[in-house]
Amino acid sequence: MDFAHSPKVEELREKLLAFMDSHIYPAEAVYAQQMAESGNPNFHPPIIEELKAEARTLGLWNLFLLDPELGAGLSVLEYAPLAEITGRSPWIAPEALNCAAPDTGNMEVFHMFGTEEQKGKWLYPLLEGEIRSCFSMTEPDVASSDARNIRTRIVRDGDEWVIHGRKWFSSGADSPRCKVGIVMGVTNPDADPYRRQSMVAVPFDAPGVEVERSLPVFGYHDRSGHPVVHFNGVRVPIDNLIGEEGGGFTIAQARLGPGRIHHCMRSLGMAERAFDLMCSRTLARETFGRPIAEHGVVQDWIAESRIRIEQARLLVLKTAWMIDNEGAKGARIEISAIKVAAPAVAIYVIDRAIQAFGGAGVTDDFPLAAMYAHARTLQIADGPDEVHKRSLARRELRRYEPGHVPPPYEGDV
Repeated sequence: MDFAHSPKVEELREKLLAFMDSHIYPAEAVYAQQMAESGNPNFHPPIIEELKAEARTLGLWNLFLLDPELGAGLSVLEYAPLAEITGRSPWIAPEALNCAAPDTGNMEVFHMFGTEEQKGKWLYPLLEGEIRSCFSMTEPDVASSDARNIRTRIVRDGDEWVIHGRKWFSSGADSPRCKVGIVMGVTNPDADPYRRQSMVAVPFDAPGVEVERSLPVFGYHDRSGHPVVHFNGVRVPIDNLIGEEGGGFTIAQARLGPGRIHHCMRSLGMAERAFDLMCSRTLARETFGRPIAEHGVVQDWIAESRIRIEQARLLVLKTAWMIDNEGAKGARIEISAIKVAAPAVAIYVIDRAIQAFGGAGVTDDFPLAAMYAHARTLQIADGPDEVHKRSLARRELRRYEPGHVPPPYEGDV
């Protein structure tokens, strides 16, 4: 496995780092001011459109998409270090590059499984950054860590699908620019448990789509939101079915696998930003007659943080390499491993940075508190840690079952 940056990636990386310094970091204060002045937590601030225009001019656009005709033509491994950089400013940078969730995953779904009509209606406007989208899978009335529990019904009635159900954490649905949602529900209740679900594209101006309320996360309101959405007898054409009937689980796995690479690398980007802040702060402040950075306990935080970041990054890059070479299905256990490891590292580093900042660390004067809330949420989003650990443990235990050749000791030649 070779994780060295290709010339193309190195060029994009240098451009992106310069863009972060010249545009993204200075825009954070402007963004905060425009949001505060609007009085609307779902306001679309003009600074975002300005950043999008500049990023597009620089060729920093749709970097996540493998297809060179639609995106940058980067592999998952090539995109990973770029995703990490955007994680340093997670509320601005991904959207500025048109690489923000849930749009990235939805674009991949339309690209892989969508019809030409669906691509024309939704994929291409998303690729242009003209609209936004949402993903509706999780439900408030069931334990959604087991997606077989989903109760939302999608019933065929002539030439239409009729959707009844309530979702929450429908990421993106609060945005005034959200024009379509990908909704997962039961179409075949008597089928095999993994063939009962399907996905349909639902225009968000369709009668019966009701965004009931926003859901703050640790008191923070994400601008695009994670609201409760009620689909009350929503009717869409049968042509809005994505992929095949009963293929919802297959689509979900195809969507979530590479998407977890994006989330994990952005998590490490947050960790790196927190690390920078911690080191700078502890060198600039003194306690008990010497810089905070000279205290042994703080040096332990710094050393431990660096070790954990580097370990997690290597694991994520290995997983990205496996997705490129074996597909998301072949890398599913490694995907589970990074989904646990990367947020845990981000939480550790951000938490130590908060401690180093003292009272300032828990205020909104610095990004640490908001980053902590975001990183902690990722231990639940896209499947809780416990589900991913269960998958990993089962794979490992199968290697020790009777009839299997015992795994070699790693020291054997």
